[in-house]
Order: sequence, then C-alpha cells, then structure tokens
Amino acid sequence: MRGRWARDLAMGVRFAFAGGREGWGRALLTAVGVGLGVALLLLTTALPNALAAREEREQARTDLTFGAPIPKGNDTLLVAEVGTDFRDLSIRGRELEPEGPRAPLPPGVAEFPAEDEMVVSPALERLLESDGGRLLRERLPERIVGTIGESGLVGPAELAFYRGGEGLAPYLDGGRVTRIDRFGEPDPDPSSEPLDPVLLLLIVVVLVVLLMPVAVFIAAAVRIGGERRDRRLAALRLVGSDSRMTRRIAAGEALAGALLGLVFGAGFFLLGRQAVGSVELFSVSVFPDYLDPSPLLTLLVAVAVPAAAVLVTLFALRGVVIEPLGVVRTARPARRRLWWRLLLPLGGLAMLSPMVGQGRENGNFNTYLVVGGVMLLLVGVTTLLPWVVEAVVARLGAGGVSWQLAVRRLQLSSGTAARMVNGIAVAVAGAIALQMLFSGVESDYTEQTGYDLSRAQMQVSVPKEVPLDAAAGKLRSTEGVRGVLAYAEGYAGDRRRDPEHGTQVTVGDCASLREIAKLPACRDGDVFAVHGAEYDTETPLVAEPGRRLFLDPSYEGSPRGREVAWTVPRDLKRAAARVGPTGSDRGGFLITPKALPAAAAPALEGEAYVKLDPAVPDAEEQVRNTAAAVHPLTYPLSWSGTQQSGRYTSIRTGLFVGAACVLALIGASLLVSQLEQLRERRKLLASLVAFGTRRRTLTLSVLWQTAVPIALGLVLASVVGLALGAVLLRMTSASVRVDWASVLSMTGIGAAVVLAVTLLSLPPLLRMMRPEGLRTE
Repeated sequence: MRGRWARDLAMGVRFAFAGGREGWGRALLTAVGVGLGVALLLLTTALPNALAAREEREQARTDLTFGAPIPKGNDTLLVAEVGTDFRDLSIRGRELEPEGPRAPLPPGVAEFPAEDEMVVSPALERLLESDGGRLLRERLPERIVGTIGESGLVGPAELAFYRGGEGLAPYLDGGRVTRIDRFGEPDPDPSSEPLDPVLLLLIVVVLVVLLMPVAVFIAAAVRIGGERRDRRLAALRLVGSDSRMTRRIAAGEALAGALLGLVFGAGFFLLGRQAVGSVELFSVSVFPDYLDPSPLLTLLVAVAVPAAAVLVTLFALRGVVIEPLGVVRTARPARRRLWWRLLLPLGGLAMLSPMVGQGRENGNFNTYLVVGGVMLLLVGVTTLLPWVVEAVVARLGAGGVSWQLAVRRLQLSSGTAARMVNGIAVAVAGAIALQMLFSGVESDYTEQTGYDLSRAQMQVSVPKEVPLDAAAGKLRSTEGVRGVLAYAEGYAGDRRRDPEHGTQVTVGDCASLREIAKLPACRDGDVFAVHGAEYDTETPLVAEPGRRLFLDPSYEGSPRGREVAWTVPRDLKRAAARVGPTGSDRGGFLITPKALPAAAAPALEGEAYVKLDPAVPDAEEQVRNTAAAVHPLTYPLSWSGTQQSGRYTSIRTGLFVGAACVLALIGASLLVSQLEQLRERRKLLASLVAFGTRRRTLTLSVLWQTAVPIALGLVLASVVGLALGAVLLRMTSASVRVDWASVLSMTGIGAAVVLAVTLLSLPPLLRMMRPEGLRTE
C-alpha cells in the first residue's frame, strides 16, 4: 500500500512539470501562491527571535543604576538623558562625560565624542541633513563626528545620538543624570510583573486572527488550476487508472506545487529579510539578522504545508466523479447542505462559552479553548461562504448582458468564486472581532492624565542652576507661545537632615500663584499657606509663623550641604487650594519672589507651563528648540489628555504590523488566483470576442464576478466578526459595544484590496481577449 501511494504521488509530481508551457505556468502560479504564504509563516516563526534580539540590544545599552550610588573613579562615566521628540518621532539621546581613562563606551560607539561633537544613528543623520530636519538641526547643532554601529541600535530606522558633555556632576540625581561603570542591565528583575489575563487573551487572539488567513490562502493556492487538472485526470481513466489512483496522482501534483512553493517561500523570505532593513512600520524596524526563524518551527512549516496540500486536494475531490469520458462537475451540482456547515461556528461558540464572564480576576483564560474556538469560528466563514454564494446567485437573473454572463458563470462555479474570497472574508471577520475587543478593553489600559489642556499644552522643567525668570522670558518670546506660567518648586522640612515633617514650596508672581490657589489680596513679598489641598496633611504641622524650616533637606544617600534655612514669616497669609494646570491641587507654602532669600534660589527647581498658539505650525518644535538653548538638561514635555499602558500599546502595534503583512499577502494571493482564473478562461474569452461580444461587456462581467462574491463574503464576515467580538468582550466582562465606524472601515479596507487586485488584473484580461487566445498546443 505504501509503495502504491509513493508510486502514484511520484507520477503526479512528474505530471505537474510535464505538461509543457501550460503545465509549468500552472505549477509556477501554484508555487507563487503557496510561497507567499510560506514566506509569511517563516516571518511569523522569526518574530520571537526578532523581538528577543531587540530586547537584548536595548538591555546591552541600558545606563540605569540600581542600589547604592557609584563613587567616582577612573572607570566611571556620567550619563545625562537628553532625548527629544520631533513632531511624531521619538529620538533617543545621551550626553556623556567620562571621568577616567577606563570609562565604558556605549555599544556601537568607537570613541567618546568631545564637547560640541556627537555621534548619531544613520537614520538621524539622514533626517538632520534633510530639508524637513531644519528645526531639529537647530536643536542639535553639534558637529557629527561618527555613526553609531548596529550593535548600539535596536533597529535601522532608530533615531539616536550620543554627544559629549562637561560639568554634569552638579546635576547628578540618579534619574536623568547618573554615574555608571558599565553599560547593560546590572540587576534585571527576575520577578517582573506578568501580563494580566486580558492582555494574554489579546496576544493569543491576535496570533490566531493573523495566521488563519495565511492558512486559508495556502489551501486555496494548492487548488489553482483545479478544473484543468480534473480534465487531465479523466484522460488517465481512459488509459486504465482507477478512481483511487487518480486521486493519488492529483495529490502528487498538488504535492509538487507545494514543494516548489516551499522553495519559492524560502526565496521570498530571504528577499524580504534583506529588504526589511529599509522598512519601518508603526515606528518599528528590525535589522535583517534579527529575522532568524526557529529551526523547530521552520521544520513544522516544511512538513505541514506539503501535508496540507495533499489533504486539501483529496478533500476537494471527494465530491467529484472523474470518469474516462469527462468530469461530472460540469453538470449542475447538488445543492450544498447547510446543517454541517453551521456545526463549525457553533462548536467555536461552545468552546468559548465556558469562559464568558471570567474577566481578569479569575486567572488566565484556557489557551486551547481560546485558540480552538476562534479557529472554528473563522473556519466557519470558509464553510458557510460557498453555501451563501450558491444560495444567492441561484436567485439572480435578469439584467444586462455583462450581468447575465457573470451570474451564469457564478451559478456554474460558485465554489471557485467563494474560494477566492475566503481569505479576505476570514481576515475581515478576525479584524472586526479584534477591533471590538481592543475598543472594549481600551479604557482599562487608558487613564486620564488630568492635565488641563485649556491652560497649558507643554511643561518645561528647568534645572536648579538656571534662573527661572530668564528661562520663562525666553519661552514667552518664542514663536507660537501665547503665555507662560513659571514656578520654582521645592520642599521644606523641619530638620536639616531626614526631616520628620515637611511640605511643598512654590515660588511665583501673584498672577501665576492665582492659577494654583485662591488668594486674598496679593503683592510681591507675601507668603501664603495653602489649606484644604487633597492629600496634604503636613502643611498645618509646619505652617507656624516664626518656625525655622530647611529648604532642600538631605536624606540618607543624598548629597549634604545644600540645605538652606528659612523662617516662616510672622505675616503669613492663608490661601485656599485650587486645581492647577496639572489637574491636581497643591498645598504647602506659596511665596512671591521678594519674600524668598537669595540663597534659597539654588534649592528650587523651575517648572514652566506653556500655552501654545494652535495657528502656528511647529509651535511645539519652537518651544523645544528654546528649551535646548536655555540649557542642555532642560526637559520639555508635551501634554496629552490620556496615556495608555505600554504593554497594551505594544500589542496593538504588533497587530498593526502583522495586519499590514497579511494585507500584502491577501493582495498578492488574490492577484495570483485571479490571473489563474483568467488564464483558464482565455479561450472562452477569445471566442466570445471573435463572435462579436464587446470587450467592455466582458470586462464588466469579470468585475461583476468579483464584486458579487466579495460583497457576500464581507457581509458574512461582518456577522461572524461581530459575533466573535461580542463573545470575546463577554469573556473579559466588558460591555458589548459595536464601533460601527471601525466595522465599516475594516470591510472597506477588505473591499479596497479586492478592488486594487481587480484593477491590476484588467491589463492581462484585455490581452487574453485577443484572437491569439484561441491558439492551442
């Protein structure tokens, strides 16, 4: 038995490549279709290694310290974080000051840049030299003396720089300015917080939804040229093969196409691997050597694809009677049954239903049930769509000539039409479900910042050593700035070292202080104690006239000698708390400039809240440039009304990147399928033109043949996607809400891909309508 199977499969492999130009063309189209899917599967198997490589590169250049501060030595380096943003781009920046000859070099840097010099990533160098980088060049005027090597970057499109620094020691705070003796994670936390169950559910569903269309397309690709293949098999029956042998030979032909597809897929993957270095999707880029597929997963793909090709072919031939005088598929087929097609989506719902209402408080979701349930629901789209197409087109009739040609063709081969649409329908159904799930849980991973964007849109932190008034004046004169609220902020304790009680101190003019508290009459020289602020219990304990306090007191491990004595004035006034621009109120002391001793100025840090003019383009960039000119360590921050969890954002970004790759596969595979369909009908099209049918009529008929199945497929995908999304939301205990704009956008994207493929297939269609199409071999 095994020998018979091997002999028949080998004969099918020979037939796949022995059919002349037409046979080779069919084999190549099959190989291209399968190869595209294999390339994406290989890319998927390489993603874990790519993410791990990015993480290793990030850890290797980490400049954070844990534990006790490191003393100065000949092997230490001062590092200041001086990164910035430019429009919607994030730029990683560090200022370096070696304290000895053995100071550690950052990965990818050959030698330390001197003051007024910097080394940059290739992507940042291109940006600085471009016309669009003029504003950024004003902010980074240092001379470029080198390029950061690949070992110092997480991706080829990363924007990063290292510049030389001097005099960083006074700013050493263990945060933005640190002292290190080596780069790399010194003490990685092995007990990092695990992902919560809902985020794990998102990851699992994203993987299933992205990979299911790939599997569907591979299954469709191995059936390219199925009608011509069946006619060839009928000829084999004439020379004595039985029906089982004929099916095994057909499986051999599919196996040949799948094996050739593996070769094509490896080639496509290697080509894409080399080109990936020049591509950036959603601010994510990787080096080509990151994409190193797992050997075990690669072997799984190499075995699964040919096996699937054989099984799909045998399954497809189960309802085809191949006789010596023809194929009984040309007669009107029996109506498809609905009952068994409903079992798959119902089974998927049954697998997911035990987890309804589980939420994140009851442990992780059962991964096997989630994967199985989502797969069954999505596969249900592929089983239901042929029945839907057949049921609908059977009732279509009257219309123009092009419409009647299209309807008749769909009535005769509704299965082929549905097979072409299956992939896009599965992708849209999964996308709708994911969009519902992401939208439903987004609020759980999004929090309000509390910033009052009507009063300020940016915050600029000014180092202690920089006069706040001068910095605020420069910000006020910046193009695009409507107003600036400036405060010097610090802390006052009841003891010079390790105070027991203390409270916040804020210094500003009367106009600025009124934005953060309700003041009685105010003039320069007044001091106020704020009462009624939320969470402030310390001010009543220290706001006693005549009491001696210390500004910037020292604590264990912090530098000493910076404390400044200050006495609470006898004419202390009372003020009521008010919500400030940051969205919270503040207690403590409010001091006008004349009431503050000159010696206390270095003990306070400056904060400026900037209101922008929305009519001025690049107003934020102008503020960032001014901040950089005030002092290299001035830190501007753009405000937003909300902020999202980094893990949630990373998963969503991964979905967008994967969806872009799947959409590219969808378009390419649809185009291959469409070309094969046209190639099989070349003689028919040429004959109709020869008998006087207008090319415009035939072109419209082809368009109708594409439009009708895709419309039905998108409707079915929307129904299944909404059902799956509702179940997933109930599993997370979130309320079921349908974002109809997202549903329409997902279906619109699917329709746009099909429209683009149809337009690309028109030139070959017009060529096939020529009389030369009647020629045969």
